[in-house]
Amino acid sequence: QVQLVESGGGLVQPGGSLRLSCAASGIIFTANHMGWYRQAPGKQRELVAVITNGGSTNYADSVKGRFTISRDNAKNTVSLQMNSLKPEDTAVYYCNAHHPLLPGSGSWGQGTQVTVSS
Repeated sequence: QVQLVESGGGLVQPGGSLRLSCAASGIIFTANHMGWYRQAPGKQRELVAVITNGGSTNYADSVKGRFTISRDNAKNTVSLQMNSLKPEDTAVYYCNAHHPLLPGSGSWGQGTQVTVSS
């Protein structure tokens, strides 16, 4: 069974930093693209960052230069280092795993809350 478990969320002040981690099991981790998405109240879920099975990265314009996604294939984990946090970063952050040869949107974690105070 596929399981993605996020950790590291919490309350942080503007300008602060937070590191999110996602532990994956039940998948061939090295074959999957891994991504972080977020959803703020009343808004659509949006892609924050993705790292492919080959290690290339892409970021939403809103987080470029502030966030860094990385993966550790030996530990089956993907992380999101978030620096210079802003109140608009407040959202539930979700880990996603997607095999490029499979249809659909892949597997999702339950999410972790990130709150950046005003």
